[in-house]
Amino acid sequence: MTFCLLLLSAVALTAAVPVPRALTRAEWPERDPVVALWVWQCLVATVLLCCLTALVLGAAAVFHTVRGHVFAPAPPAVTAAYDLSAAPAWAVVLTLLLGCGAAWTTAMLARELVEARRRRGQARAHLRERAPDLPPGLGAAARGPLLVLEDEYPDAWWLPGSPSQLVVTTGALHRLTDHQLDAVLTHERGHARARHDWLLHLSTALATGFPQVPLFSHFCDQTHRLVELAADDTASRRCGHLTTALALIELNQHRGVLSCASTHRLLGERVDRLLEPQPRLGPRHRLLTTTAAALIPLLPLLIAFAPGLTALS
Repeated sequence: MTFCLLLLSAVALTAAVPVPRALTRAEWPERDPVVALWVWQCLVATVLLCCLTALVLGAAAVFHTVRGHVFAPAPPAVTAAYDLSAAPAWAVVLTLLLGCGAAWTTAMLARELVEARRRRGQARAHLRERAPDLPPGLGAAARGPLLVLEDEYPDAWWLPGSPSQLVVTTGALHRLTDHQLDAVLTHERGHARARHDWLLHLSTALATGFPQVPLFSHFCDQTHRLVELAADDTASRRCGHLTTALALIELNQHRGVLSCASTHRLLGERVDRLLEPQPRLGPRHRLLTTTAAALIPLLPLLIAFAPGLTALS
């Protein structure tokens, strides 16, 4: 059990500190942001699984009740292989810290979901106030998934929820050409189809709860950046790179940002990337990277089950 805890801690530290920094400095994520998002998610899953499995093993060693539930269906040889009878003092402290970390993570996720629901409720109430009146007898469902607001300020955004809502102002309709408007709407639909809102909530909750952990802070920063690049790629594949770039410029030249979460630097990076597109990763490279990333979260499970499988063999 001690060896498993040490190995899990080593894997978690490796995935939480040096690997994210190396991935942040890499250039290939700009070429294929969807694959990069998948790699980041797998890294986060690896660290969380390391902490979870270490918590379960530590709690089984410290608390007899937990041990009875975890190892109840296992034969005596498997229980003996983990050597749970004598837990060192550092294992007890580690288990308590992991338990507090698990509780804090759950609280941060719950807080982020509650805040997101509150913000969506406020946004929908604001939309109901600004939306044009409909003829009597027609409900809100008659507006459909696209809502046009009378506003000279050019803007377009996607409001997640059930049902989701795509909103565009008349200022954007007047400023953009038909092809540019199609690119902007396709960009927002790309966010909706990929459910980027859930990924943003997860990264924000982890970064807020553990701001000193490099993995979670980089994960939050890169997620906000990569989801925009991925949505840009969705729009450029349908409408063309130049049209998408011009749509971003036309929609944002008076303010320098696309949305409240964007920055001047990100907007410039997005436009430059669209004007000088780089080739995507090759199919073989994409397959190898995706497969390798998917296998990384299995490492904590292999470490945790290794003593039991060895005892059974």
